Amino acid sequence: MVYPEFIKCGNDTIAVTAPSDGNSSEEDYRRLDMAVKNIEDRGVHVTLTANVKTSDKGRSSDGKSRAEQFMSVWENENVSAVISAKGGDFLMEMLPYVDYDRVATSHKWFQGYSDNTGLTFTITTIADIATIYCNNFNDYAMKNWHRSIVGNWDILCGKKIVQTSFDKYQNGFFEGENGDEDYNLTEEVCWKLVSSHENDSDNVKLEGRLLGGCLDVLLNLVGTRFDKVRDFCNKYKNDGILWYLESFSLGSEAIERGLWQLNEAGWFDNARGFVFGRPAFFDSFTDTSYEEAVMNALAKLNVPVIINADIGHKPPQLTMINGALCNIEYDGKSYKVYYNYK
Repeated sequence: MVYPEFIKCGNDTIAVTAPSDGNSSEEDYRRLDMAVKNIEDRGVHVTLTANVKTSDKGRSSDGKSRAEQFMSVWENENVSAVISAKGGDFLMEMLPYVDYDRVATSHKWFQGYSDNTGLTFTITTIADIATIYCNNFNDYAMKNWHRSIVGNWDILCGKKIVQTSFDKYQNGFFEGENGDEDYNLTEEVCWKLVSSHENDSDNVKLEGRLLGGCLDVLLNLVGTRFDKVRDFCNKYKNDGILWYLESFSLGSEAIERGLWQLNEAGWFDNARGFVFGRPAFFDSFTDTSYEEAVMNALAKLNVPVIINADIGHKPPQLTMINGALCNIEYDGKSYKVYYNYK
């Protein structure tokens, strides 16, 4: 596994590009400007590709242009990390134009979440380069950075931190007046261990090579030419794979069918455990709960499963490093997440 060089304040440059959607509203532009200022105030330069400030029907530009702009900063020797501007729905349109052989020769961090799974996941599983599933760039606009954002920045800068429990999370999406507001944290964080192969207690320790992202996107990748998951899992079978997954708009039926599909495709052959984030939008036509949908699909694997974790669309979110050896310790009340860069 290739771990890129971490960001060095005072010298390095972060590039922001838009492989999915770009900024389009006045609030978007305010948040973008504030995020740039917050990063540059920390001693890191920021450069933007042209499509960061464009949007047309959910796309920052056409698929080929998005790939070209991504590759232009990925192969730029003056750029230390690439962070996605925003999420969206159509990142997959750029994938046929991404040259993964060239990607594999340039080692730098790529970070984003949601639709950016299309790149975080494939860069790791195809090019064997660690990537970060966490904040899109505008999340850095917050005036008083939440502890999760501070932790994300610390990890990008190479600090070996232990991520620990958050108290509350934001249940939904909120538009602020200025764009630099704090999260609207109203709900109690409550991880839940729903399956453990060891015993009936709430204490569990998970260890394996971390891999995952947004389930909505992963289901579009399975079976395509960008699906190299079985090769990746076989390469690291001695470590085992620790899966983290979250969903944006999948209901219980889609989650259950989707997990069944990934399992049948061999993705979970070397699974050591699963950690599921809080779903952004969830419903059910069959009166099936989130927990039931997950366990209906995964119970037979007989590995630990945690749900309602701090991953994905309901912030705050943990910094998840695809490809890294990860340890998660959970005692029923609090958790620790830390990495081993091997």
